[in-house]
This record gives sequence, structure tokens and C-alpha cells, in this order.
Amino acid sequence: MLFVSLLSGCHTQNLFVQEAGKDSHGVAAADSLLYFSEDYQYTIRKDDKISISVWGHDDLSVGSTYGIYNSNEVYGKWLMVDAEGAIELPRFGTLTVEHQTILELKRRIKDSVSTLLVNPIVDVKVLNREISMVGEFRTPSTIPVDKEKNYLLDLIARAGGFDAYADKSCIKVFRQLGEDTQILTVDLTTKGDYRYKNLPLYPGDIVIAPARGYKEFDRRVSVIVPFTSAMTASAIFLGAFGG
Repeated sequence: MLFVSLLSGCHTQNLFVQEAGKDSHGVAAADSLLYFSEDYQYTIRKDDKISISVWGHDDLSVGSTYGIYNSNEVYGKWLMVDAEGAIELPRFGTLTVEHQTILELKRRIKDSVSTLLVNPIVDVKVLNREISMVGEFRTPSTIPVDKEKNYLLDLIARAGGFDAYADKSCIKVFRQLGEDTQILTVDLTTKGDYRYKNLPLYPGDIVIAPARGYKEFDRRVSVIVPFTSAMTASAIFLGAFGG
């Protein structure tokens, strides 16, 4: 079952008791949470890191995938979308890119480059499309996502699956929508429709697998038991040799 929660812990508010219609962002709430629309494409945001590749023309490229030293976020070979939603494109100046899809931006750049080249080959990438997997996963990490459509169970697998202490009944997905934050809570322990568990995930989402309550108890016991064992051994030793 899927819920939307605005509170801590696993106290939830059922999404489907809300009236049908659209939220403040103009998206049908249930639809956007349960599956991608057929025409879904990632749209570029402020602070995105973009590489631009023009085959055979490093002077028109930034972090080209076609060059010897290809696009790499670590080495800074990218253009960052500024606070006004724009980038500075070599030879062509300022280009507003916020809210555009990658395909739209690729076409715009190709049209611009076509004034200099015949049939240019152009590629555009957003380097910082990532989903964070936090908590009781075997390999918690921030995972780069290149596909347009990503799903919860796929990302859990890429994080190595759950650790032994994970509370699979209370998996949380934090999603930023404008100034609002949605918290989706999923119970993966119950039987039910696969679609209600395998949520669509978007770049920027944070997935949290909380620990079950007895993890802290086990951690403390693992410290206490050796200590008490040492005390018991000391008592036996003193009893045997103290008199």
C-alpha cells in the first residue's frame, strides 16, 4: 500500500482519501505517484551540470563524450545552469535551458551549430541526475541515473538490497516539488498490487530505509555481553584463587 505522510515515523495519511483532481502543481496526485506519464521526460533545473558534445569540434563542446577526455563531473567539464536558468554556450552566448527536456536542448544546440557545420552530431547530458539511498541498505549511496524512468525496486537492487535490520514496512521516499516536500511511505511486506510498491523515482529523490527498533538494543547488547562475560570470568577466578 502507498501513503503520503507529512509526519515523522510511520504515521501516515492515506493518499486516496483525498478528493480526485489535481494538486497545486497541476499534476493528478495519485497518477504522478504511481506511474510515469507516457510522455515523461526529465526537465532541466537550476544547478544542473550539463555537458555538450559536438563530434569533431572540441571548441564547441564542454566535456565532450567524443573526446579523449570525456564528460566527467569530478573534473569540472560541464556547464552549470545558473540562478536564472541559463548556461553560457561556447560561441553562442547565453542560452535559457530551465524546464527544457534534454531532447529539446539538443535540438536547439544542433540548430545553432548548423549555422557553422553541415549535419552536426550533437549530444547533451545532465551529469548530476542522482537518487540517494540512505539507511539500512547494504550499500547506501547516491546513485547516478541515466535512464529517463527509474523505479523503487530497481534502485533498491542497485543499493545491494536491504540490510538485516531494515524496516521494510516503512520505506520512505522524500520528493521536492517546488517549495513543498512530499514524503511517500511504502510497505513492502504486504501482499498486493506490484504497481503500488514499485514507485516511480525522479532525480533528486531520497529513499530512506529506517532500522527496526531492536537494532539499537542489539548494538548495546553486543557491548554489554563481552563486558559481563569478563566480569563473570573475573568472579570465577577470584572465587577459585581468592580464598
